[in-house]
Amino acid sequence: MTEPRYELIQGDITKLDVDAVVNAANCGLMGGGGVDGAIHRAAGQALYDECEKLPFVRAGVRCPTGEARITGAGKMKCRYIIHTAGPVYGGGDRGEAEKLGNCYANSLRLAAENGVESIAFPNISCGIYGYPLDEAAKIAVETVRRVCAGLPSIKKVIFCCFDRRNFDIYKNLLDASD
Repeated sequence: MTEPRYELIQGDITKLDVDAVVNAANCGLMGGGGVDGAIHRAAGQALYDECEKLPFVRAGVRCPTGEARITGAGKMKCRYIIHTAGPVYGGGDRGEAEKLGNCYANSLRLAAENGVESIAFPNISCGIYGYPLDEAAKIAVETVRRVCAGLPSIKKVIFCCFDRRNFDIYKNLLDASD
């Protein structure tokens, strides 16, 4: 089985021309700060309207931590936005690693179910949610590689880092595993 092509870029995930962009969302899916706010601003009102129609699974929660939901992309170049709610880091002993891994795994599975061949991931949970950058990057790379091994329809995975510090961490991980 052929592994997808992995790419690492530093830049603005909202500008990428891929089938799907993953949104590091909050559980309500109605926009927020960081990547989530940037994606909602770039996609425009259509994204807000589509997210608003997604059903709640409990009060205030459309997408529980570790799960993923898919919508159209509004004004963005991609076809889809896959929303996933990462864990808030609380020291590492509350199942955060498993939940973060599930964000990547469930996003990839949902992408494959919807015919996505190229997908871009931000650094999930690494902003205000406080996940340690090194740990989060290791979980991301290991999970994506493991899950993609069983999803031959995924041809290209981009790790899109907004800042140089995350980029360097991912570069070291990807170089070491080649």
